[in-house]
Amino acid sequence: MTDNSINTRLTVSREDLLQDGSDAAFRTMLHNLLAFSARLQQIRGQFAAFIGLSGPQYTILITVRQLQGDAGVGANAVAAHLSHSPAFVTAETNKLAKLGVLNKWPNPEDGRRVILSVTDRGEELLKTLAPQQQEINDQLFESVTAENFRMLETLARELNESAEKALLLSDYLLQSRGAEK
Repeated sequence: MTDNSINTRLTVSREDLLQDGSDAAFRTMLHNLLAFSARLQQIRGQFAAFIGLSGPQYTILITVRQLQGDAGVGANAVAAHLSHSPAFVTAETNKLAKLGVLNKWPNPEDGRRVILSVTDRGEELLKTLAPQQQEINDQLFESVTAENFRMLETLARELNESAEKALLLSDYLLQSRGAEK
């Protein structure tokens, strides 16, 4: 197969994503997003290591902090927010509780479920990270201006919502068509 034939197979069909009938710009954009995502994961791992956690543990900790409000947040809500299995989140939150960075208590409405919140120790770890995190995030998002920040914020939320739908479609199409082979 030649490079020319690879480039003529479209990976999208929506006119909004094509330029002059080509998906080359779309492919470039997608590869840039994949590279950016990989860098985000690497930086997340460095943030986590700085405070003595694994990458997933750090992500769970900051998610609990963001979602907990005054009453805490359910473990299932954290799992759903992160698109992780409840079993994985339970295992990791048990480790975080043993480290003293998360509080866990039974949900008063359903004893089979738990409520989570960040402990004072967890807040201190995040506070220790904050100056480095601020400098790194400023560098990471240096190209974002006040004018395009709101657009990026909206687009990121909408892309995440579309990604959820695309994952369901991918599961269905690739599994059903794979079974036909």
